[in-house]
Amino acid sequence: MEPGVRLVVAVLLCIAATALSAQDGPEFVTEVEGISEYRLDNGMKVLLMPDRSRPTVTVNVTYFVGSKHEGYGESGMAHLLEHMVFMGTPTRSDIKKQITERGGRANGTTWWERTNYFQTLPSGGDNLEWALEMEADRMVNSLIAAEDLESEMTVVRNEFEIGENSPFRVLMQRVMATAYEWHAYGRSTIGARADLENVPVERLQAFYRTFYQPDNAMLVVSGDFDVESTLALIDETFGAIPAPERGIDDRLWGTYTRDPVQDGPRQVTVRRVGGTPTLMVAYRVPSALHDDFAAVEALSFILGDSPSGRLHEALVEPGLASSVGAFAFRLPEPSLLIAFANLPADGDVDAAREAMLAALDGLLDTPPTEEETKRAVAALTSAMERTLNDSTRVGIGLSEWAATGDWRMLFLHRDRLEGVAAGDVEGAAGRYVRRDNRTLGVYVPDDDPQRAEIAPEPDVEELLAGYTGRESRDSGEEFVATPENIESRVQRFTLSNGAEVALLPKDTRGDRVHGIIAMRVGNLEALTGLDAVPGTVPSLLDRGTDSMTRQQIADRIDELQAGLAVGGSNVVTASLEVERENLMALIDLLADLARNPTFPDEEVAEYKRQALTGLEAQRDDPGAVAMRSINRALNPHPADHPDYTPTFDETAERYEALTPEALRDYHARFFGFGPGTSIAFVGDFEADELREKLESAFGDFEPAVPFERIDDEFVDVDPVRLVRQVDDKANAMLIGVQPLPLRDDDPDWPALELAGHMIGGGFLSSRLGDRIRNEEGLSYAVGGRFSAGAIDRKGSFFAYAMFAPENRERLEEVLQDELVRIVSDGFTAEELESAKTGYLRQLELARSEDRQLAGRLSNGLYLDRDMYFDAAHEEALRAVTVDEVNAAVAEWLDPERISRALAGDFEAAEEDAAAAEE
Repeated sequence: MEPGVRLVVAVLLCIAATALSAQDGPEFVTEVEGISEYRLDNGMKVLLMPDRSRPTVTVNVTYFVGSKHEGYGESGMAHLLEHMVFMGTPTRSDIKKQITERGGRANGTTWWERTNYFQTLPSGGDNLEWALEMEADRMVNSLIAAEDLESEMTVVRNEFEIGENSPFRVLMQRVMATAYEWHAYGRSTIGARADLENVPVERLQAFYRTFYQPDNAMLVVSGDFDVESTLALIDETFGAIPAPERGIDDRLWGTYTRDPVQDGPRQVTVRRVGGTPTLMVAYRVPSALHDDFAAVEALSFILGDSPSGRLHEALVEPGLASSVGAFAFRLPEPSLLIAFANLPADGDVDAAREAMLAALDGLLDTPPTEEETKRAVAALTSAMERTLNDSTRVGIGLSEWAATGDWRMLFLHRDRLEGVAAGDVEGAAGRYVRRDNRTLGVYVPDDDPQRAEIAPEPDVEELLAGYTGRESRDSGEEFVATPENIESRVQRFTLSNGAEVALLPKDTRGDRVHGIIAMRVGNLEALTGLDAVPGTVPSLLDRGTDSMTRQQIADRIDELQAGLAVGGSNVVTASLEVERENLMALIDLLADLARNPTFPDEEVAEYKRQALTGLEAQRDDPGAVAMRSINRALNPHPADHPDYTPTFDETAERYEALTPEALRDYHARFFGFGPGTSIAFVGDFEADELREKLESAFGDFEPAVPFERIDDEFVDVDPVRLVRQVDDKANAMLIGVQPLPLRDDDPDWPALELAGHMIGGGFLSSRLGDRIRNEEGLSYAVGGRFSAGAIDRKGSFFAYAMFAPENRERLEEVLQDELVRIVSDGFTAEELESAKTGYLRQLELARSEDRQLAGRLSNGLYLDRDMYFDAAHEEALRAVTVDEVNAAVAEWLDPERISRALAGDFEAAEEDAAAAEE
């Protein structure tokens, strides 16, 4: 049936179905911890999770189809289809643009079991109604046209090529393909290149008609919405789609392929140019539904955590590896436990393999302890609790668990984790971490094979019969994140040492609090010649203090169910996330880390190995190579300047030169709060109590070397074109930059900000996105923007694109042509109005995220700006005319002045092109 005919039929059927659904309505199924499930007459599942504390709504549609369901010649089809449904329906020609205009964030993802689409929009106006209507429309009316497949196939192929640049990802694909002989989990979701390039559009359309139906889908709505009216909207939109009459050709068969018991160790070797040595070991384990799986996840933590993990002790501490890890895939059918080790460039692979296998085999002789198990449970449940307190994240998490069999497994798995004891982990290790269940090695005849019997996955209905979970979480207050409302609530003050603080108390889901502390340190004279030291010290604060070891610090963070990240260089930033009851304890811990780090010799040595290993990986990454090249060309600082960009070799030398003594000396001289330090907290706390805590924890914390801002002056550099050869990489990177003497209080800035959004912003909808990705199919990721300094008159126009090396000439030609056309022809009034709507909604959406709002308030303290500055800036954006935009672009953007850095395997592409001509 042609798409247009299909649409007419669907509309007629929808009219009839709407009449029926109006009589019956969605059927309530169950409720767990504030999340309610309903069932539509057509079989579609609906989950509702209200959260009035955030003025956004997330609509998430999951289809229970992934790469596991693909047939011969169809590999990658589920993921390709994910791209295609963004191309529109007969009544919606540009879904990506419409999402952008509404200020939304959106994406689609594909996995073995499911394909998922989500969008987060401001909750006001008709956004929710529009999102539900759009998703219902593309469920059955997506065009899946041949001309769209021709261009989007090359975009997906470029995404495939990007994955081929990652040695770790390639190795994992090979390990999984070796571990599974028959099951589709052994096949990469991205698919085979030959299938991507040759799949007939008719097969893609048939795949779509079979699986994109209401009886194979689940809708999750989370955030700020009214339950009753939303249910009515869902019934009017999705409920109006009739359930398909399935025959033998489109029946939804349950998957039944299972691998036999593994009868010996296996090994696979990958050899490619670049990267660093990596070891990976996989063991087959039961499904995420099985009672053993919680113990398996705890075991993966005990193995892979740093610094407490068994693999860290066996490989990282003696210097055999730079970093290690372990994880288990949460899948509804028998899964894998994977452990890995990243080695230095000159690492001894044989010695590391021997040590790794000894640590794994040693689990039977030295079973996991109660201390290790409690640590693992605390860390795993902490992550789940933080997810459950975020209506955006938990909505997506529900889809993941639904793909394992039922969304309620999220809560049952949490309960199971909390009950895991050391004996459970020891039992799981004994059953699954066995020689003949391992993917690493070759077949060896053996009279006494040690086989692992993997139990079939349980019946999920039996597991969850009568399950109700725990009491519902507090969803917080309704808070409209306008600049005026924020200013009416925010409290600002200064600590005794001059550090500035902004506090915004409000009720939040799960009583959560977000905080940002930005400590600006040093001055040009004092920071000159310190090389890698300023950037290293923040990274090592959690490696030990006068009173706590690295492991005790990690355990304490997990005990507090908190998130804490510290990083930076001459601006040190700490990001905090914690529930109200643990906020004061987390601040005490942060104060200890900031004031009393010890920089143990062994931790510094480990950090250096890790940094050098990461640097080696960057040498072969086209994006890193291109970015470093362009930065060196456009920022001509002397080698001892704090903002100098060193070469890869110079960076390695700087890491090698690091000493504990230098780090301790730097901390003693530069660390401390004062003018230049800005602190902001947003969330569920008592403001007076937090003020007293910040004063007692940091009020007397002052640096020996006072902070003095380093000017960053504009330098006019002649444009350059830099081409860097990176061997054996399927994907290449282009970065283009035009430096501009621009500040964000210049009259032209609002016009240029909107122009940048139209040129390369939005959700896959922009001038560069439309031309280079959607029309030409040259790039999976492409974009551009203008930037402006807040203090210095230093900004830029920036553009980037990922591409296949053989398309370099065409990409540069199209990019130049499009930028020239923008400068000469400008934008239309309609284009500008659409961009204004979407961009202003994006700004509104950013303010509604507590973490981003805390960052905005902190930065505003340093710049002496309040939220009324934001309000005035947004008014200036609304007032911009199309003539002003076009005049500003013509004045500031010069395609001939754009410097370019390109990195990729261009020699191989040229050789392939020459061979094709012969």
